Amino acid sequence: MKIFIDSADISEIREAARMGAVDGVTTNPSLVAKTGRKYLDVVKEICELVDGPISAEVLGISYEDILREGREWAAIHKNIVVKVPLIVEGLKAVRTLTNEGIKTNVTLCFSASQAMLAAKAGATYISPFVGRLDDISEDGMALIDQIVTIYRNYHYKTEVLVASVRHPIHVTQAATLGADVCTIPFKVIEQLAKHPLTDLGLAKFLEDAKKIPR
Repeated sequence: MKIFIDSADISEIREAARMGAVDGVTTNPSLVAKTGRKYLDVVKEICELVDGPISAEVLGISYEDILREGREWAAIHKNIVVKVPLIVEGLKAVRTLTNEGIKTNVTLCFSASQAMLAAKAGATYISPFVGRLDDISEDGMALIDQIVTIYRNYHYKTEVLVASVRHPIHVTQAATLGADVCTIPFKVIEQLAKHPLTDLGLAKFLEDAKKIPR
């Protein structure tokens, strides 16, 4: 399973890349707003740091606006993936962008039926938001199981990109279910590397090392 970092913070992205943990990056307007920088400037800098898919989101909601913004994003760098909301106008735009050879990431997916439509439109990635479903007492990972099964049944080429990840268990479950990608906040990437027994074992080794004759 590929791991993307879900961030617009350049320092976080750089640190995750140094760990060898990053295959790509996803961004959105909310993440970029936290930086206080222009969206375009942030995305350009990310493209210099990570040689992998970089999702940049359109802000338009009409077919024409999504298409125009998508083409503009795609022209910036070969690794740009145009992030499109899962609405009817978005699906129309995805179909056109795909026919033009532009990669897309259909976002804000909350049902298997939405995921089927995105796949039929030719989306490169589908982004189901598992954490937000959990927030309203639904089972986000059950949706991942449904989408993975449906895509395998009908050999859809769209990759399942698990989004709105809240904790390491989401990541493990996504990998177990066969998701193609998991996009993860930096704090969760750090949590993946941590285990209390690792800390205890290291402390023990270091303490015992002091007893070894020099």
